[in-house]
Parts: sequence; C-alpha cells; structure tokens
Amino acid sequence: MSQMLFRTKPLGELLAETTEEGHSLKKTLRVWDLIALGIGCIIGVGIFVLPGVEAAKHAGPGIILSFAIAGIASACSAFCYAELAAMIPVAGSAYTYGYATMGELPAWIIGWDLLLEYMVAACLVSIGWSAYFVNLFNNLLRPWGGALPVSVTNAPLDWSDQLHRFVSTGAVVNVPAIAIVALLCVLLIRGIKESSRVNLIIVIIKIVVILFFIVLAVWYVKPSNWQPFMPFGFGGVMMAAPIVFIAFIGFDAVSTAAEEAVNPQRDIPIGIMASLAVATVLYMSVSAIMTGVVPYQKLGVPDPVALVLNELHMPWASIIVSLGAIAAITSVLLVLLVGQSRILFAMSRDGLLPPVLSKVHKRFKTPYMTTIFTALVVAVGSALLPIRVVAELCAIGTLFAYIIVCCGVIILRLSRKDIRRPFKVPLFPWLPGAGALLCAYLMINLPKTAWERFVIWLVIGLVIFFLYSRKHSRLAKKARCH
Repeated sequence: MSQMLFRTKPLGELLAETTEEGHSLKKTLRVWDLIALGIGCIIGVGIFVLPGVEAAKHAGPGIILSFAIAGIASACSAFCYAELAAMIPVAGSAYTYGYATMGELPAWIIGWDLLLEYMVAACLVSIGWSAYFVNLFNNLLRPWGGALPVSVTNAPLDWSDQLHRFVSTGAVVNVPAIAIVALLCVLLIRGIKESSRVNLIIVIIKIVVILFFIVLAVWYVKPSNWQPFMPFGFGGVMMAAPIVFIAFIGFDAVSTAAEEAVNPQRDIPIGIMASLAVATVLYMSVSAIMTGVVPYQKLGVPDPVALVLNELHMPWASIIVSLGAIAAITSVLLVLLVGQSRILFAMSRDGLLPPVLSKVHKRFKTPYMTTIFTALVVAVGSALLPIRVVAELCAIGTLFAYIIVCCGVIILRLSRKDIRRPFKVPLFPWLPGAGALLCAYLMINLPKTAWERFVIWLVIGLVIFFLYSRKHSRLAKKARCH
C-alpha cells in the first residue's frame, strides 16, 4: 500500500508526456517574457494593497521589515525553484517536482495546496483590482456628484473576529471583480504568447507608475510617522510577514510556464531571480514612503496608495496611480490564472483529475478547459469573499508549497546525483534548509483561522485522492497492466 502511495514518476516519463499529441503546450516564451511574467505577477496587489492593510492591522511602519523578512524567505525558495524548474521543465511547478521526488500522495497534497494558493491569490488580486477600479471611477464621477453603487462593488460577506463567523455587509456582489476575470479568461484561451505580450506592456506601465508615485510622494515623508516603528511589537511584524509573503508569489508562477519556454534550462532561473530582485526593492521603497506620508492607522483599505495621494489632496495623481494599479493588478491576475490552469492541466494529464481538464484547444494550443474552470471558481470567490480572509488562506498555501520545494531539492540532490542540473542552488544544503525552516516559522505565525481553513481544504483533497485519483492515475493504470 505504501509503495503505491509513494511511487514516483520517472523524469524521462515526465518529459516525454510534454510531447504527447493533444496534451502538449506550445513553446513560445523567451527570457524577457519570463521576467515579465515574474514581475507581472509579483508586483501588483503586494505593492498596491497589502502594505497598507498589514501596516494598519499588524506591523505599523515595521511593514518595511516584514517585507525584508519575506523577501529573504522568498530568495531561499526562489533558488530552489530555479534548480528544479531548469531540471524538470514541465507544467505543474511544485506539484510536478513533488511527483518526481516524493511520490504520488505527496504530489497530490502539493498540487491540491497549489490550487488553493493560486485560487485564493487570484481572488485576492481581483478584489484589489475592483477596489482601484471603483476608486478611479469615483474620482472621475465626483465633480458631478456621482459614484458607483456600493451594493455591486463589494463582497456581500465579511469575517467577524468577535463572532467567529461570516456576517453580511449589505452588498450584493462584486461585479468589477467578475468582469476582469471573465475578460482575462478569453485572452488566455487565445494563447500564451498573446497573453505574454499584453503582460509585457502592462509591466512597463506599472513600473513607470510606481516610480511616479515614489518621486511624487517622497517629499512629503514625515519621519515622525515612523514612530513607533513597531507599534504592535516584533510579533506584529512577524504576523504581517507571512501575509505579505504572498506578494512574492510571482517567481513561483514563472516555473508553472516552464513547459512553454523555448530555453527553460537557462531562461527559467534568470526569470525567477531577476523578477524577485526588482520586486523586493520596490516593495520596501513604497512601504517606507506610504507609512511615512500617512499614519499607519489610516492605511487599512484595499487601495492605500490612492489613499495616500488623496490625503495629499492630489486627486489627479490618485487617478493616474489608480490607472497604474489597475494595469499592475491585471497582469498579476493574468499570471495567476495561467499558473492555476497549468497546475490543473498537469494533474489531469497525470490522471489525478478528470481527463476533460487536460484537453488542449485544437487551434490555440492552450489548456482551455482548465482556464474556463479556473475563471469560474475565481470569479465566484472574488465576488463573494472579503480581502482579509482570502489573504490569510493564500499565505498559508504558498508557504507550504515553498517548504515542499526546498525539501525536494535536498531529496533529489541526495537520491539522484546522476541528473544533469543546468542550475544549482548555492550553499547547499544550508540555503534550501534555511528556506524550509523560515517558511515553516512564517506559517506558525499565521492566525488560527487560517490553519483551520487550510486543514479543512487538505482533508477535502485527501478524500478526493482516495476516492478517485489513486485509482485513475496513469501510474496506477500502468501498474495494473503489468
């Protein structure tokens, strides 16, 4: 029984499946496309939403330190992702790496966890997109006394810490969040190359807008706003760190596109590390300016960058930044939808999920069924759930996946020394070990409610695995034939 649950998938078989008729993806992405994918996914909700929310609730100005800690943990994990992605350039990211190193049951757990990670991250991002979209239109409509109705621009549910349950907000549904998910679904079905071109344009726009905000607001920084630097203590900084950690999820998304890269062995590591370096510098800069201009207590809103400029009585600048934020968050959502659809595709191709999900469009060569399914789930979640609940769920799923990847590098180095590694993690085994421990420490600091929801999700996943996936996997079918 244990041998069946922990049977691994040979690397040769994993690579051979990428060329199967009807299950192969088109290789069109080059190094700049991959860097843009990484930056496109990393720089978005993490810079336009999370710094303000977490500064107000947990860290105060110490949010700068929270980003630094999360950045270090991300760098350790990023090196590990780079090694595995260059060695196993197959769709599925950590799920595929787990299948090759730890076995079928661990791979399922990782894949199921990744689905949670990408699904709730996409919900989080679409909620943030909606907030900036509403801010932009309300600023444009204000001279005429108009505003978009709250009932169709907010989630109908919120979580009450006092009552420990969901409560009604009075709203009906978040329509803008649904609309952007549907639009990107259509774009992704059309093709990954077309999507990456749109993403590259958006990335350039959002970096220009972020630099515009920095140059505009830095002159209004009041050092007194940074006192006290850690109003909630170091514990507050550490509580915010795992939440803002999801802001670095982009390098993970680069690895999900490995199968569609022209030269994955060289370009995937470059895409991962370059995008992470750019994002870390910008995160810490914007967080410092944001908390220096406006007291941290005021920043607990979905659109804190726009709030800062509104506080400075610069509605014109707020409109520009909101446009940039909409562009930035759009690219994040685009890449997250790419990531989740590719993970679903890989799991279906392996037989762990129904085969209909691994169908590839005859004309566009994209996994259109998983793209449609992903869009439906994300649209419903973003239309109904509040941003805080979604952020906590995304953080715990991301951290768990990164622990698995760090451990996977160590296992493969020790068990498969014969495999060619185009990129190697430096300071082995200390760096991947430190990455796993740091991610585990950040997980421990997450709220109890996040752990409860995470455990419920994993239990549901295990039920599906033992009732369906274990019997229908390709490895199981081959074993029965022999």
